[in-house]
Amino acid sequence: MKPLLITDCDEVLLHMVRHFGHWLGETHDIEFTPDGADFANSMRRRSDSSTIEREEMWGLLEGFFPAEMERQTLVPHAREALAALAEQADIVVLTNLQDHCRDHRIAQLANHGIAHRVECNQGGKGSPVARLIAEFRPSVTVFVDDLAVHHESVAKHAPEVFRLHMVAEPSLAPSVAKAAHAHARIDDWSEARGWIEARFAAGLTADAASG
Repeated sequence: MKPLLITDCDEVLLHMVRHFGHWLGETHDIEFTPDGADFANSMRRRSDSSTIEREEMWGLLEGFFPAEMERQTLVPHAREALAALAEQADIVVLTNLQDHCRDHRIAQLANHGIAHRVECNQGGKGSPVARLIAEFRPSVTVFVDDLAVHHESVAKHAPEVFRLHMVAEPSLAPSVAKAAHAHARIDDWSEARGWIEARFAAGLTADAASG
């Protein structure tokens, strides 16, 4: 049995908020100042400083994905870390995009030298992580994501998984507290790679290691 790495994409493998913000300003005259909290509260119209309604926020995100995905840039050391980890583990990119964006995400990552299975998801990631574990039957699983809500979901549905909280956007990371349900918080792939390799080498599931 091989280990399994399940990783998010935006703000883990690829920078997103900085490019989304530039696009909002250029195209919609909206100022975007993310603080690690609600996206809608981070958007204000430059014309009158009014905030964006949640329904409009989702529409703006749909305007960015997939049409503007080519703006996104690679997180430093992510490609190299995944290439090294792939020598011993299966890797799945679990991204919260609509299903019609899957081929775009696969092509986008491939353009950055990352070619692994991509699964799209909506909502909490605990259930899809549990399904992937049932499919791969790995010796050890590590989950990497920037959002605390997904670490909580994985802790509930797949407690055997090691959960690594990563916020790879430097302008955002200082304002985001470590996810309460994550085992560790590391924002750089050079360090994260070593942490993940240590979990793989130990050969213990998270619930067994904590017990």
